[in-house]
Amino acid sequence: MADAFVGTWSLVDSKNFDDGVPSIGVGFATRQVANITKPTTIIDTFKSTDIIFKLEVEIDETTADDRKVQSTVTLDGGKLVHVQKWNGQETMLVRELVDGKLILTLTHGSAVCTRTYEKEA
Repeated sequence: MADAFVGTWSLVDSKNFDDGVPSIGVGFATRQVANITKPTTIIDTFKSTDIIFKLEVEIDETTADDRKVQSTVTLDGGKLVHVQKWNGQETMLVRELVDGKLILTLTHGSAVCTRTYEKEA
C-alpha cells in the first residue's frame, strides 16, 4: 500500500495555508514566498529529498522552516501520518491519495490547512 505514495507530486491547490502555518511559527516573509512557489514533494519508500525515514521509527528532522523536531511516520488506513513534536507542541501531516491526487492536511492545534498535489509523469 505504501508504494501508491511513491512518486513526484506537484502542488496544484492550497487552502488556508497562510492562516494555518503561523501557529507553528512560520513567519510572514516565509509564508509569502511559500504562497508564490509551487513546491514538489518526492516520496520514495526509503527516502525523500528532505527527510529520510522508516515507518514507525522516530527520527530527528529539521523542517523546511528550520524547526528541530522529533518525527514519526506511520501508515494508517491507507494514509501516511507524519507527526512532528517539538517544545511541547505537535503537528500532524496526513497524506492521502484521492482521485489520483496527493492531499496533504496539516493540523496544529485548531489550525488546519490542506494542500493538493498532482503526480508528475
